[in-house]
Amino acid sequence: MPAALLRVHPVSPEPRKIDMILDVLRQNGVIIVPTDAVYALGCSVHSPRAVASLGKIRKMAIRDALFTLTCLDMSQASAYLAPIPNPVFRAIQRHSPGSFTFILPASVAVSKLFDRKRKTIGVRFPENPILIKLLEKLEGPLLSASLHNAGDEIQDYYTDPITMHDDFLHAVDLVVDGGAGGLEPTTLMDFTQDEWQIVRQGKGIWKG
Repeated sequence: MPAALLRVHPVSPEPRKIDMILDVLRQNGVIIVPTDAVYALGCSVHSPRAVASLGKIRKMAIRDALFTLTCLDMSQASAYLAPIPNPVFRAIQRHSPGSFTFILPASVAVSKLFDRKRKTIGVRFPENPILIKLLEKLEGPLLSASLHNAGDEIQDYYTDPITMHDDFLHAVDLVVDGGAGGLEPTTLMDFTQDEWQIVRQGKGIWKG
């Protein structure tokens, strides 16, 4: 069945439409959704079928895919993380929610999710209102990946939901139109080493 296109208010998401998106996720669906950085592919971590579909869309085995856990808060992320030192926890709190992805030590739950031993996982805590409303009701994190525009040599990321819908019409189940997307990804922070590192400078401004 072709993907649906659902326009959602970017600041005050309509509860009925949030419930429609949740229905798709709970029925093993894959969605395209806006974030506070760029648009992303997403599915429920509790749906192995949807996780496999996400890997196919990204054209890589799920065992090797570098997906991110998009979470409402640290409580929602905790089952997937190994113990975090207090200085790291405080640094994440200072920069969340926001346009950051944090590479953190993973728990055994991540290995089960990807069907192979994984020592790290990317985690982010968005401030996009649509994502926040989804995560408030979704039973667990959203497994996500930035939506790259492989067909455009100039523009690395999709910005137009109509174009996303046209290009992924038979790959995903729903495109959430939350307005024009950004062109700058999250700032990627690696907390798995003693010396914290900015792996990729993006939209988020690190304040130390």
